Amino acid sequence: MKKWWLIIGLMFISIAAVAFYSFSQFKVVNAWEEEHVVLPTKVWQLQFSEKISEQSLDPDLMYVTNDKGEKLETKLELGDDRKTIFIHPPEEGYDPQAGYSVHFKKGIKSALGKELDSEHSWKFVVKETLPIVGTQENLASYFEEIIKEEKKARGWFGGLKESFSAGEDKATEESVAADKSGGGGDVSETNVQVQGVDEADIVKTDGKSIFQAEHDKVRIIQAVPGAQMKVLSTIPYKGNFSPSQLFLQKDQLVVIGHQYNEMYRPYEDVAKDSLIAPMMQSTTIIIYDVKNPADPKQIREVKMEGHYVSARKVDNLVYLITQHYPDYWLLKKSRKIDIRPKFTDSAVSSKERMIDYDDIHYFPESRQPNYTLIAALDLDQPKKEVSMTTYLGSGRQLYMSKENLYLAVENYGDMDFKERGVMAPDTDVHKFAIKGMDVQYHSSATVPGTVLNQFSMDEHNGYFRVVTTKGYAWDEKRPSSNHLYILDKNLKETGKIEELARGERIYSARFMGDRIYMVTFKETDPLFVFDASDPANPKVLGELKIPGFSNYLHPYDENHIIGFGQDTKIVAEKGASQPRILTDGVKISLFDVSDMSNPKEKFTEIIGGRGTYSPLNHDHKALLFNKDKDIFAFPISVYQNSEKNEYEQIFEYQGAYVYDIDPATGIHLKSKITHIKGDMPYYEEWENQIQRLLYIGDTLYAVSADKITSHKMGSYEKVGELGF
Repeated sequence: MKKWWLIIGLMFISIAAVAFYSFSQFKVVNAWEEEHVVLPTKVWQLQFSEKISEQSLDPDLMYVTNDKGEKLETKLELGDDRKTIFIHPPEEGYDPQAGYSVHFKKGIKSALGKELDSEHSWKFVVKETLPIVGTQENLASYFEEIIKEEKKARGWFGGLKESFSAGEDKATEESVAADKSGGGGDVSETNVQVQGVDEADIVKTDGKSIFQAEHDKVRIIQAVPGAQMKVLSTIPYKGNFSPSQLFLQKDQLVVIGHQYNEMYRPYEDVAKDSLIAPMMQSTTIIIYDVKNPADPKQIREVKMEGHYVSARKVDNLVYLITQHYPDYWLLKKSRKIDIRPKFTDSAVSSKERMIDYDDIHYFPESRQPNYTLIAALDLDQPKKEVSMTTYLGSGRQLYMSKENLYLAVENYGDMDFKERGVMAPDTDVHKFAIKGMDVQYHSSATVPGTVLNQFSMDEHNGYFRVVTTKGYAWDEKRPSSNHLYILDKNLKETGKIEELARGERIYSARFMGDRIYMVTFKETDPLFVFDASDPANPKVLGELKIPGFSNYLHPYDENHIIGFGQDTKIVAEKGASQPRILTDGVKISLFDVSDMSNPKEKFTEIIGGRGTYSPLNHDHKALLFNKDKDIFAFPISVYQNSEKNEYEQIFEYQGAYVYDIDPATGIHLKSKITHIKGDMPYYEEWENQIQRLLYIGDTLYAVSADKITSHKMGSYEKVGELGF
């Protein structure tokens, strides 16, 4: 027995020694063995097991050669963690006609003096445009690699998968829409980012009728006159379709919604028998002729597999973006099961069709288990087939101008799988040129850090500008930092500003021509003012630190910008290294930026206490603003702080607030509008939450699930009410 214990003990010592040797070696932890496919602007991101000596950042020790063995002029950069080296491409990019190799020599040393355990080199080829999948075999291999990576991740994280979701959860744009964004003339419009690029919303108006998407129906309401509102028609949806977004184009109503298909046999059995993964969830577009709003007539239906990401409309053209997570685990049952995305278009046939393998492209540096689909429809040509553009990989944030569409994709690059979730990703930006229904890939770039939302991106005079946060605000070892990058029409870097507000993250941004505004936050709210008139040399001209933060920035005029967010309080904690930050009431700020080097918070308004919130905190389409009509209005739920308990909030009000904002006199509450009858209840009532506000002529309308009320502009006296 002692002999066996001795043998077992020696085995454990041997294993421990091997493990210690392995982990103590200075090595590249993400080197490649097989040929890689990359785009011309590829930046190699190499991770080492330890911090690297700065002397090792030597072009004789790490370099790229072409197929003739000639060294290329590449730039080496040491990452903030000092464990990562970036190899930037030549200024003109890599030539798709040539082959290349990356080389790492043994002279590379760690900061502690350890030498690289072995030399490394690998080949790569360059594709000028996104490569295609081409065959069923290639597609199956793509997802099988993902299955292998997930299996490895389960080993590293004790059963927890890396953040791949089998479900389809929703992720939650020329510089400024107009000073009157939120409505121009006598009829308000959806508050959008880019003038001339409409965004889908739950409520739309044509100046005579109001169209409302609500759960399982779309209502069409006669809005004029406001004292005589009535429901003209209701479009009901039975079963599994739920409308969520609307567009209006002349006499056409575009309804976008989610659809779930019922299965009468086990899903797996259907897939095995038919060798096709059934379409379970889709995003559906239904188009109606509403020339007679009392009798809407369906004229077309397009169904795309996947969940809704975003939609835009430019004149008569609608662009819809969805993401689809296929059930790639079915490939373990049979490699022949078809997991391509499916779609139908009633303009051609009611038959379900698959995207051709030759029409599925992939991002070479992305290994994500989903598809991004971009559909383009021409509302003036209802019988013309929908144009589908399909890519492997996800784009959670989207910016669109009239000419181009940009997708921002998180990129963990060449990061070792164990580092994901600890090391922050970067962002791949993919540019698509839009010409009518034709959506063509144009170019790509990688920028350090992650993009917050669509307002972090902008196109101006041919340049693409983006602000990002690199790292995490909670990470004291590698504190976050914030950056501005300016890229030319081919997404080549032109100018940048890096390392702003370390330890903070971006809460909002707004691009206004040559001026850029950015808000970061951790304890206070710094508002940064950038001058980007010279794209090659952007400058920070001003910075203002104030309590609270702005989730959303809206232009008032050339010299004033409105911030909408939350007030905060700093609470000192005994024994704590940092104070505690408490979010308080909703805060409106009017910033004077006439002197860009000295921005000022000219006026503020605080609404309620902790727990007070507005949809405008996360959805810009909840705002109604028109400077000429002196209106800044939004839905809100107001809570007050309890004197007994700092964690207790007391519900006070639910409805909408209407303000007048004047740079000379300040921020003035003009009216409160609610759909709750009588005294306020103890708790909020979701059906009476005002969703949107709009105006037609001199009448303001407040829309909730339960009713619409109309009010006289100026006095805001109620003149009509329509219950549902």
